[in-house]
Amino acid sequence: MYKVWVNGTFDVLHIGHIKLLEFASQFGEVRVGIDTDERVKQLKGELRPINTIKDRIDFMNSIKYVNSSVDFSTEEELCDRIKEWNTDIIIIGNDYKDKRVIGSHLVKEVIFFDKIDGYSSTKIIGNK
Repeated sequence: MYKVWVNGTFDVLHIGHIKLLEFASQFGEVRVGIDTDERVKQLKGELRPINTIKDRIDFMNSIKYVNSSVDFSTEEELCDRIKEWNTDIIIIGNDYKDKRVIGSHLVKEVIFFDKIDGYSSTKIIGNK
């Protein structure tokens, strides 16, 4: 069984997130890295996140496809978390195929998940 890593803001959960986590669980034990509130503000703007890091971790831990979740506030901390988990596989949305995947140098494999068209937390809450 592999140790699988998935990360993101997971601010407003939607079916695309659930399908990503379901897909990841097919490969092994899933740990989810979640951006801290401060990091989400840096990435998405002052009106985000909608849900606090505590709530986002609680939501994530209640999903049957997730074995555990942790937060991170910097790229360095994200890499540290990936190392601590002894991650074998990172699973990330296919919109990252031509982009840098943080922590990819620490794992055996990066697998891209075909995102479900039309689903985005940003679109859902209207912060386009």
